Amino acid sequence: MPGSPIRYGSLSLRDRDLISIQEARQAIERASEAQKKFAKFSQGQVDAVVEACAEAATEAGESLARLAVEETGYGNVPDKIIKNRLASVDVPRAIRGMRTTGIIREDREKGILEIAEPVGVVAAVIPSTNPTSTTIYKTLISLKARNAVVLSPHPTAMRCICEAVSVLKRAALKMGAPEDLIVCLEHPTMQGTQELMRHRLTGVILATGGTGLVRAAYGSGRPAYGVGPGNVPSFIERTANVRKAVADIFAGKTFDYGTICSSEQSIVAEEAIRDQALEECRRQGAYFLSEEEIARLGAIVFHGGAHVPNTQVVGRPATVIAEMAGIKVPAGTRVLIARLEGVGRDVPLSGEKLSPILAFYSAANLAAGIELCVRLLEYGGMGHTCSVHSQCEAAVKQFGLGVPAFRVVVNTSAVHGSIGYSTNLLPAMTLGCGSHGGNITSDNIGPQHLMNIKRVAWESRAVEHRTIPAEQRLLATVLPAEATKPREAAVAVAATVAKALTANAAAVAAPASVAASAVAPDRQTIALIVERVFAERGIARGSAKQSGARETKAAAGAAAAPIPPANPAPSMAKAAAASPAAFAPTATPAPAPPPAPAIQVIEFVSENDVRAALARGEKIYIGPKTIVTPSARDLGEEQGAFVLTDLVPPSKKTRR
Repeated sequence: MPGSPIRYGSLSLRDRDLISIQEARQAIERASEAQKKFAKFSQGQVDAVVEACAEAATEAGESLARLAVEETGYGNVPDKIIKNRLASVDVPRAIRGMRTTGIIREDREKGILEIAEPVGVVAAVIPSTNPTSTTIYKTLISLKARNAVVLSPHPTAMRCICEAVSVLKRAALKMGAPEDLIVCLEHPTMQGTQELMRHRLTGVILATGGTGLVRAAYGSGRPAYGVGPGNVPSFIERTANVRKAVADIFAGKTFDYGTICSSEQSIVAEEAIRDQALEECRRQGAYFLSEEEIARLGAIVFHGGAHVPNTQVVGRPATVIAEMAGIKVPAGTRVLIARLEGVGRDVPLSGEKLSPILAFYSAANLAAGIELCVRLLEYGGMGHTCSVHSQCEAAVKQFGLGVPAFRVVVNTSAVHGSIGYSTNLLPAMTLGCGSHGGNITSDNIGPQHLMNIKRVAWESRAVEHRTIPAEQRLLATVLPAEATKPREAAVAVAATVAKALTANAAAVAAPASVAASAVAPDRQTIALIVERVFAERGIARGSAKQSGARETKAAAGAAAAPIPPANPAPSMAKAAAASPAAFAPTATPAPAPPPAPAIQVIEFVSENDVRAALARGEKIYIGPKTIVTPSARDLGEEQGAFVLTDLVPPSKKTRR
C-alpha cells in the first residue's frame, strides 16, 4: 500500500511490496556470502553452532511461547512451550550424531565414498500457527547441513518470529558463525516471499503454510519441500483399549487447540465398540452437537463455503468456538463432536478444521473403516497422517496397507506420533505428504534433505574394450586381396606367418613395456588360421597337385616352427618376402602334413569352465557368438585363458 517513504539502505521506497522485494534480494545475497564461509567449518564447529543455538532457544522457550500466543491469538502457552522444546531439544538430540561434512559414509565392499555438500541458502517460510517452534526447527536443521537460512515470517506473527531469530543469531555469533548466516525479513509480503523463493541463489525452499503458498513454492523454479493439508482420521478398531484411544485422540485434538495439521479431524469407530466410544467421549469432556448446531457451526468454521477454516476459529478453545456459533456448552467442554454420515463439501465439518472440533463416524467392520478413512483423506489429507487404535497386529497391518497416508501411528495421539514426540519418527515440524499430497517427499524433513550427496565410485567390473582381437588382425593380413591364385596364397600365408613369428620372438627380447603390446599368437592358433585360409581358397592339403604342394609344405612348416627364445634370425621372413621362388613346387610331391589340432569353439563359458581349463593347462576358444558369464570373463581375462577367434560355435551354425 502507498504510504510514507521508508528508508531502506540507500533507497527511499514508498510501496511495501517493493521494499519487501528489495529486502529479500539483499538478504539472500548476504546469506549466500555467509554460507560460503560456513561451508568450510568442520563437523565439530558446525555441531557447536547448532548446540549453542538449541540451548539458547530452550532457555527462551517459555517467553517465546507467550509472545506467540499474545501476538497471534492461536493456541495456548503450555502446549507452545512443548512445541518449542520439541524443536530445541528433541530435534538436536535426533540429529546429534549425523555427519554433514566431508566423507559421511564409506562402503569398502562396493567401493563408494559419499561426501556431503550443502545446498546453499534455505528459504524458510514460517506460518502463524506454529511460529516460534517452526523457526527454531527450520534454523537448526539448516545449520546442521552447513546452510544459511533466510526466514520469511507470516505478517501476523512478525514479532515472535523475529525474536526467535534474534535468540538463535546471537548464539550462533558467539560460536564464530558468519554475521548473516541467519536472516529474517522485516517487511514480509507475498511479493517479497515469492522473490525469495525464486531467487537464483536460493538452494531449497522449506514451505510451511496454506495450499497457495506451497503451490507458489513448487512453481518458483527452485527445489522445494512443501506440506499438504491434514484431514486426519483416527480409527478405533474392535480390539482397542477404548478409554486410552479416546484419551489419545482428545490429547491430540486439544494440543495447542488443534493448530498442528496432523491433529485428528475425525473419529471412525467400528460398530462393535461404537457405543462404548461415544460414552467414553462424553465422559472425557466432549459435547455432541445437534443437527441444527452442526449446520450453524459448519457455517462459522467454513465461512461463506470456503474450503479452508476461518482464521477466527483456528486455534481457539472449544468453549470460545461454541460461543461464536451461539451454542451453549458446559464450561469444561474440551471437544465439540458432530456425528456425521457423509464426506465432502456438502458436509463441511468432514474437512480439516484446525480447532477442537471432531467428526464422528461408525463403520461396520475393519474393511469398511479403512474405506471410510480413505474417503476422508481423499477429501483433504492425502499422504499426510492417519492413526489406528487396536490390539490386533494383523488389523494394524491391514489398516496401514490400505490407507493413503505416509504416517500411520498406532495407539497414540496422531499429533504427537507424527511429529516424533511419542514415536521414534524423526522429530519435525515439516511433514512431507509424498506424491499423494503433491509433495516431493513423504518424509519428516531433516538435515539429510538439505544437503547434496557427492559419490566417488571405484570400478567394480571390468569394462569391455572393443578392439580387434590379435587373431583377427593376423587373419586380416594373411591373405592380401591380390593373392587369388593357390600358389600366391600359400606364399602369402608362409610369409605372413613367418613375419608374425619373427615379431613374436623380437617381443620376447624387447623390454617389458614393448613386449606387452606385441602380438604373440601361439602355434595352435597359427595352425588354425593357415587351415582356414587353405580351406577358403580351395588349396587341398596333401593332394597331388604340383602347383600347391610346395606351398602347403612351407605353410605347414611355418605353422609348426618353434618360437625362438631370443635374437632370432629373420631368415624365414626374408626368404618368404624376397624370394617367392624358394617356395615353388618341386618335381617330387611333398608328403601330407599332420592334421592341424582340432579347435573347439565353446558356445557357453562359465566360471567353472575357466577354472577347469586352467587346471588342465588348456586354452578356451571363444568366438563372436560365444556367451561368457561376467565372472568367467573376469577370471579368464585375468589368467589369459581365452583365445578369440571369428569361428561360430557348432550349435550356433546349426541354428542359422
